[in-house]
Amino acid sequence: MKRRGSDEDPFAIAGSLIAFNAGAGSRYLPAMTEVLNDEAFATAAATISGWQNYAPTPLVELPGLAARLGVGRLWFKDEGGRFGLGSFKALGGAYAVARLIAREVERRTGKAPSPAEIGSSAFAEIAASITVTCATDGNHGRSVAWGARLFGAKAVIFIHATVSEGRRAAIAAYGADVRRTGGNYDDSVREAQETAEREGWFVVSDTSYPGYRTVPRDVMQGYEIMAAEAHAALGRLPTHVFLQTGVGGMAAAVAAHLWRIAEREGAPRPKIVLGDPENAACWYETIRAGHPVAVGGDLDTMMAGLACGEISDLAWEILATGCDAAVRLPDAAAIAAMRVLAEGAFGDRPVVAGESAVAGLAALAVATAEAEARAALGLDADSVVLCLGTEGDTDPALYKTIIGRDGDAVRAAATAWRPA
Repeated sequence: MKRRGSDEDPFAIAGSLIAFNAGAGSRYLPAMTEVLNDEAFATAAATISGWQNYAPTPLVELPGLAARLGVGRLWFKDEGGRFGLGSFKALGGAYAVARLIAREVERRTGKAPSPAEIGSSAFAEIAASITVTCATDGNHGRSVAWGARLFGAKAVIFIHATVSEGRRAAIAAYGADVRRTGGNYDDSVREAQETAEREGWFVVSDTSYPGYRTVPRDVMQGYEIMAAEAHAALGRLPTHVFLQTGVGGMAAAVAAHLWRIAEREGAPRPKIVLGDPENAACWYETIRAGHPVAVGGDLDTMMAGLACGEISDLAWEILATGCDAAVRLPDAAAIAAMRVLAEGAFGDRPVVAGESAVAGLAALAVATAEAEARAALGLDADSVVLCLGTEGDTDPALYKTIIGRDGDAVRAAATAWRPA
């Protein structure tokens, strides 16, 4: 379904496409519980909430934009301040590093360390002997590097050719050895894996594939915290959640957490809609086909954190039935969404959101603009919509180029903002 353009609508982006999931289901199946469950989440929540400077990130209501898009209420969870790393990735990569070190300590000593002992002097020698590695578009690598420094391990991070110098420097600032590779993101994933096997390092990836599930599951359990915080702040389930997708781990984690809450409450699960960049639209093509589809090419998109050509196996186990639609978006859609948020359009509080944070919001604009999609998804004046702003201005130079002012200026405007 093509999205029609309009000079009056800042979100009217030609070239957007919507695919509906014929396999969408209503039950959280036992196989899904093996991927993500309440017990594992409780461990993640207890661990991460004990880290220094943990605090729930803000949930910003956008009533003006909600009215403009014809939905009842619209909430945007701003992850830009998460642990000072600028993105939600701080919840996943660092937690997976902590879990990996804990497993290695137990393997070597026979003793399972407490969360407080990871990173302490008790097992400092073991932690220092561990090197973790991953491939990244930027934010995941920053989280893994931060986690390695926090818990006393070493980190080697692989980035592909189009990752910006600003993102490379941000990772290196946490003491990681950052290595640039040729090819696209998926090529860097393979290089990280091959190097780790050769050197005896530990891969901390946010994507899963056959034979590699434990660490990506840890990453996803950390991501669930966003959903738990949003639910607590709302005091109810949203009716719809619009989420950006790279490999899909974040979207699957949020969908799974809210789905389990819905089952406990005897309520229908929220409708889940995914937003994909058009040059890396592996989830759009997967939903359209009804089975995992890999996309090739250079995967070049301004939404660098979403530049993935292959979906995560674990994410598919949740989203195969837990997703209702996927939207393919051109880069112009992200630019439009970033500007709407930064300007506080329609009288809303300004929000700093990076280029990889807004595909979900852009997908909402696309879906509400088409009568068929609006009806199919049940978007109306009673809808309570949640979008996750998964990063702030993690590439400050690019953010300023797009918005025309830096993130600090937008944050100052947000502080001074008062409702009309």
